[in-house]
Amino acid sequence: MSEPEQRGHREEQAHQGRGSGEPGAVVVGAGMAGVQTAVALREKGYRAPITLIGAEPHPPYDRPPLSKALLLGKADSSAFDIDFAALSVDLRLGLHVTGVRPADRELDTAEGPVPYGVLVLASGAEPIALPGSAGVAGVHPLRTLDDADRLRPVLARRQRIVVVGAGWIGAEFTTAAREAGCAVTVVEAADRPLAGALPAEVAAPMTGWYAESGAELLTDARVAAVEPGAVTLADGRRLPADAVVVGIGARPATRWLAGSGIALGPDGSVTADERLRTSLPDVYAVGDCASFPSARYGERLLVHHWDNALQGPRTVAAQIVGESERVYDPVPYFWSEQFGRFAQYAGHHAAADTLVRRGDPAGASWSALWLRDGVLVALLAVGRPRDLAQGRKLIEAGARLAVDVAADPAVPLRKAVR
Repeated sequence: MSEPEQRGHREEQAHQGRGSGEPGAVVVGAGMAGVQTAVALREKGYRAPITLIGAEPHPPYDRPPLSKALLLGKADSSAFDIDFAALSVDLRLGLHVTGVRPADRELDTAEGPVPYGVLVLASGAEPIALPGSAGVAGVHPLRTLDDADRLRPVLARRQRIVVVGAGWIGAEFTTAAREAGCAVTVVEAADRPLAGALPAEVAAPMTGWYAESGAELLTDARVAAVEPGAVTLADGRRLPADAVVVGIGARPATRWLAGSGIALGPDGSVTADERLRTSLPDVYAVGDCASFPSARYGERLLVHHWDNALQGPRTVAAQIVGESERVYDPVPYFWSEQFGRFAQYAGHHAAADTLVRRGDPAGASWSALWLRDGVLVALLAVGRPRDLAQGRKLIEAGARLAVDVAADPAVPLRKAVR
């Protein structure tokens, strides 16, 4: 069947009535990416059945508040305000999917097989465990609502906490724990915070943020052992810990796809194409579990951030209903609230050749710009939301900047276009 014929077939399937007996679309994963896929399908006029499967028993919820308001007890819920019944979405919660059998177009689950006509993989990511910590009481990840619920009493009792990892999650949790009055020591194996996300010249000033908050940051420090009540470092130091919070990264939750024939990359991500199609027909992947080729940046990207989970489903839904011209090549974006600062990042700086600073990194607000051959490809804005808003549009437009003008924080960034 040719591509136009396949597109016509998909469109015909997508717009048939709900009573046709067709299995319709099955979405595995009830986080932001999965929920938004179901919503986008209905907005696109998809009338066949939609089944949304979530491994957690809770109604689908947003994750950013987990390290902020929910953790501190300032909010009772972060559930999405979506009426799934009104959308005629069959929401199946607390159901673990264990495999895919493409030849039969079925999923294997704890409750038996689930047939699908179209399959969307939105299973997200899972936290990387600290080696040697399995089964040790008092060791916590922070990824799910249950994780946040277990940590709330830790903060309420103002316990001594060791945070392993000074990445985005580690910083946000430390911020909340210090606000709650906990004594916090952060252990980071690299020589600075955010070593996996930002270059040294940009991340180094953030080291002082921890001290300002009253937290102790130990860099070039590796965990040798964890036991109830203490963390031992490789150099022999022993840190008292009523609780240990681990934030050393996450990996795509794709191990359940083993043997399915769905291609995975070395990082475990589903290797989707520029339209978020997988290596199998009528199977798509979106959100934290999927990588995609970026023509904008000339490499495959794996983006574990909220905005990617929000934007990608629109491309998937367009594909399923036959609007195949939509290509997914976003400017990645995320934000982080930490230590009284609002940090926003847009783009991808890996191939940049020039760094331009706007403002003093020791101050309350500043930005860092990355250029490649004079073209803006990424920026980090700390307390400068206007830089982020203008810069994101300039990245999308492939704008070329005058470095001397861009370096002046008093000049709007859009004025630096040459």
